[in-house]
Amino acid sequence: MQKDSVLEMRGIYKSFYSVKALQDVDFTLREGEIHALMGENGAGKSTLIKVLTGVYEKDAGEVFLKGAEGAVHIKSPEDAQNAGISTVYQEITLCPNLTVAENMYIGRTKGFVTNWRQMNAGARKMLESLGIPARAEQQLGTCSIAVQQMVAIARAVDMECKVLILDEPTSSLDESEVAKLFRLMLDLKSRGVGIIFVTHFLDQVYEVCDRITVLRDGKLVGEYAIENLPRVELVSKMLGKELNDLSDIKSGDEEAHIGSEVIYEAEGLSSSAARHPFDFSIHKGEVNGFTGLLGSGRSECVRAIFGADKVTGGKVRVNGKDVRISKPRDAMKHRIGYLPEDRKRDGIVGDLSVRDNIILALQVLDGFFHPISRAKAEKAADEYIKLLEIKTASSDTPIKSLSGGNQQKVILARWLLTDPQYLILDEPTRGIDIGTKIEIQKLVLQLAEKGKSVTFISSEIDEMLRTCSRLVVMRDGKTVGELRGADLTQNKIMSTIAGGGK
Repeated sequence: MQKDSVLEMRGIYKSFYSVKALQDVDFTLREGEIHALMGENGAGKSTLIKVLTGVYEKDAGEVFLKGAEGAVHIKSPEDAQNAGISTVYQEITLCPNLTVAENMYIGRTKGFVTNWRQMNAGARKMLESLGIPARAEQQLGTCSIAVQQMVAIARAVDMECKVLILDEPTSSLDESEVAKLFRLMLDLKSRGVGIIFVTHFLDQVYEVCDRITVLRDGKLVGEYAIENLPRVELVSKMLGKELNDLSDIKSGDEEAHIGSEVIYEAEGLSSSAARHPFDFSIHKGEVNGFTGLLGSGRSECVRAIFGADKVTGGKVRVNGKDVRISKPRDAMKHRIGYLPEDRKRDGIVGDLSVRDNIILALQVLDGFFHPISRAKAEKAADEYIKLLEIKTASSDTPIKSLSGGNQQKVILARWLLTDPQYLILDEPTRGIDIGTKIEIQKLVLQLAEKGKSVTFISSEIDEMLRTCSRLVVMRDGKTVGELRGADLTQNKIMSTIAGGGK
């Protein structure tokens, strides 16, 4: 090992069935550095991390850690933890039915008797030092997703790790929480901890990272000092092709195909989750969206539109006719589709195949007493796998074995198969690679050109500006503005969210 290295991985190979997830990959992490691991979904980032942490057994290669003689053999997450490797994964893996303190210390207490007072005191000290708004005795499930993510990070930090792996840790955090996390990362860096940072937010990479390793299709593209790799070159290396301008997606006449026909309209719509009633409408061929800070009420609005939460009031018209949408099947009958924010919990059925996940919504509409034939299902699955370029060994592959971006494409295929007139996409690009993001954004605009109506929600304002012709601005559960045309700028959005630019 090099003198300043805390971790070296050499010649790592890993395959799943016929899919070669990693091919001869090298990775080096130095003491006291923040190292970005970049690549499209399916590039091998998560697989490399799971090999390092003992979740997967590598097919070939060696792993070296500072302080160990020769190559180490990490066969389980417990081995990794004992070796000083702590991980916070993209999907929160804590236990919502336990308290915050119990989640922070689960698996780490010794003996048959737990010292609850000592455990709670230790948890309170860590929560306070990180500024996390949660109580040690509080049930984790009562905390927001953002707070749960911070608790997961606190657990990893409290384990006195030498290597800290952060896999999309900021995907559910707002700006102030991201700032707290970055301060913590820089503090750990100053103490000599090596940090592997996986994220799809380029701004975050260039804000805190020292070096970048890029993977593509399971292979190592290269390792670069942050100052030697401009953003455009990074994107080009991740995609494996030249990229002129990420923002050049709209044609410039995106409003030309918007019709006068109102597809969906709601007045005073409210639900068990939405804090305030709201009005909303969308025209044929329009792409509009809800924007606002974390917790502003964006997702609650679209869940009310789809009937995913209990509707408690308001009037709804679809194609000019009064209708009642109290549950998702009502919305589906009116040709409304919904891609949820949490694809793991509300979107995919992990143990089912790609094919069965694609035909799921169509089968619900047909009724389970009228099963779709195997031939029809295979034809539909093969068509959309090809159309959306879903990377899978076959349509029989369990969807849980696909990358996040490809899982998202499968859910999109599910709704496209039902030929919706109105499609709601809530964070369709969260946690997926830049290339797939661009593909989805282009697909949204193509659907609008064909007369489909789309509501698009994203935490990334620049992504909203690239896709939407009208934005509804949310703050504290209320609609505080509506922007279109020349007002569709980042400054205008932020000043509207803040309230007159305060």
